[in-house]
Amino acid sequence: MDLSRIPAIDGEVVHVVVESPRGSTLKLKYEETWQAMSVSRPLSAGIVFPCDWGFIPSTRAEDGDPVDAMVLWDVPSFPGVVLRCRAVAIMYVEQNRTNFDPSVRVHNDRIMLVPTAARREGLLQDLTGISARVRAELEQFAAAATALEGKDIRVTGWGDRTEALEVIRRAVIDHKGQTS
Repeated sequence: MDLSRIPAIDGEVVHVVVESPRGSTLKLKYEETWQAMSVSRPLSAGIVFPCDWGFIPSTRAEDGDPVDAMVLWDVPSFPGVVLRCRAVAIMYVEQNRTNFDPSVRVHNDRIMLVPTAARREGLLQDLTGISARVRAELEQFAAAATALEGKDIRVTGWGDRTEALEVIRRAVIDHKGQTS
């Protein structure tokens, strides 16, 4: 099954394909041509994914990849699992397009989501439910996870669930390469 062709959104339920589960020290990447996960790279020593990391299928972000997703719950899932989630926030991120080339910058935002099946995080509905400390930790993770990869990551702000859903909807593709 081609996970990249799963519908991005159904009403307000957002589908997320997990690549690297919480606690992983490897950045995994879905290879559409193989329809399988592959190793993108190991994270730097001491760095682990603080939450499930993946992508929103049937989307294309400004960097050419599917929209990035961070699933905020306290359990790890598994690579290739599809989670039904609700968007709660967006972390706006800007980075250089190619390794070590600071002249060309693109948005590479991260959508924060909570699985609809989450029990302990069920009350987390919007950005206001993510403490300033947790937001700072997620920002630090974004910087640390790419520190030695030639990427200059800058968090430029945060947005609420409405903004997150709008970014997703604008990025939906029709699989002929066109965004909606």
